[in-house]
Amino acid sequence: MPPRVPRNIHQASASYLVWLRGHIPLLNADLKLKSVHMREDPFKFLRATFYRWAQIFPQVCPTLMDAKEVLGVGDLHVENFGTWRDAEGRLVWGVNDFDETARVPYTVDLVRLTASAMLAQSDGQLHLAAHDVARSILTGYVAALKSGGAPIILAEDHVELRAMAAHRLRDPGIFWRKLEGALEWRDTIPSAVRKVLRKALPSKRLPFRVLHRSAGLGSLGRRRFTVVGEWDGAKIAREAKELAPSAWRLSGVTGGTDKILYAQILKKAIRCPDPFLMVKGKWVFRRLAPDCSRIELSSLPQEHDAELLLESMGWETANIHLGSASAKALLSDLKKRKAKWLETASDAMVNATCKDWKSWKS
Repeated sequence: MPPRVPRNIHQASASYLVWLRGHIPLLNADLKLKSVHMREDPFKFLRATFYRWAQIFPQVCPTLMDAKEVLGVGDLHVENFGTWRDAEGRLVWGVNDFDETARVPYTVDLVRLTASAMLAQSDGQLHLAAHDVARSILTGYVAALKSGGAPIILAEDHVELRAMAAHRLRDPGIFWRKLEGALEWRDTIPSAVRKVLRKALPSKRLPFRVLHRSAGLGSLGRRRFTVVGEWDGAKIAREAKELAPSAWRLSGVTGGTDKILYAQILKKAIRCPDPFLMVKGKWVFRRLAPDCSRIELSSLPQEHDAELLLESMGWETANIHLGSASAKALLSDLKKRKAKWLETASDAMVNATCKDWKSWKS
């Protein structure tokens, strides 16, 4: 029997934490910090509450639940994109977090991405008229489907996107000062996790510190171990983050799973992989560096091409979906949708999210 959907955000958050604690241990201090961030603005609230999105999406957008199912990101939003270096050292741009990966109607990812962009636009973080947000994302998505998709490598092509992504790389010192400002981890570290982190460093004899980085919003509250050291005169960092089943399990939709699908989506998506990113059991390991991290909207240049940025996000979303569904099937489903379906559904989810945020804030 599918779970009962909580009536309000307070009940939803309480039941989610009970469910999540049944899978992994949680850090109370980080959960309190998360609660504070959730009050700050609707965009941060959205990022922190995919569990609530999963519960209300089928109710707010019932006509989108029959869409083609894909292995989707789930918690997709405009700050779930970043850069990394591939095996050739090239700078690659794309989705950089798959904590909530689940089998969902492809519309879930598109509406969540669009709704997040609408909230960011209303806060002045994206310079684009609201009615152009959905059009830009869908333009990129359809273009990728029709072409068969391709990774976004910021080398010879994508000059303007490369300039936006590289803007935050001008002062790497900011990244390292922020990282080293984290508190030392004083508790025990699972021996298997410590072993993988040690092996991921360039030298087995390299001394390092283990820090507790309070990062992200959706995953804030989970155990996260960050090791920082110096190698050949410069700083390096590796991180392990604990994973749990996707909160889409709480959507009330039958057929969900408690299986962690992070490694599966990485393998299937059209992607130029990060050689340092790997999943072992319930942990995801990655390299941290100024050129290998999430891109915050606040780090974009003051004058940026928001339309191009959103089209690129739509393209990358298609890259992910093409790993588990054919372009023909997705385009056929899109053709059946009414004009402005994405704008209408996203606006409805923005309203529902803002209603929950006001309740949480009060």
